[in-house]
Amino acid sequence: MRIISGKYKGRIIQPPKNFRARPTTDFARESLFNILIHTIDLEDLVVLDLFSGTGSMAFEFASRGAREVVAVEKNYIHHQFINKAIDQLKADNITAIKTDAFTYIARMKKSFDIIFADPPYDLPNFDKVADEVLHSSLLAPGAIFILEHSKDKDYSKYAELFDQRKYGSVNFSMFRKEK
Repeated sequence: MRIISGKYKGRIIQPPKNFRARPTTDFARESLFNILIHTIDLEDLVVLDLFSGTGSMAFEFASRGAREVVAVEKNYIHHQFINKAIDQLKADNITAIKTDAFTYIARMKKSFDIIFADPPYDLPNFDKVADEVLHSSLLAPGAIFILEHSKDKDYSKYAELFDQRKYGSVNFSMFRKEK
């Protein structure tokens, strides 16, 4: 896993071979960030990475100047890996929280400027992710929510949807909370 840009650019963080997470591809991450840098100033933002897995998106946001990044991951091995990588990078603007993403959404009262969610594609209640985030207090006014999903998901019925992108098997739906 390579960090594409920013202060950690080029750093490689290698998950163990028995790692079960599916990291967002370098190509998809780079393409997404090319869109984001033309949509919002990434510096000094507060970012939430739900279903963090390898933490690749959290590291990318932190590398590009986010003031604070929270990486939520319930799998113990994945959470430990993210913490180890935080230590290796000396990334003091990232906090890894070991908990279920739905529990975090329901209990957290803090708001974020960007929320990125990459749930396992086979998550039984995957379809609840967008509704839970969009109807929570987690999104600050004007905030952006990005959901990574498979090609069989369709979010065109959501009024908050402002963009959709496909990069191979990776699909992003982007939502914006009204100001």
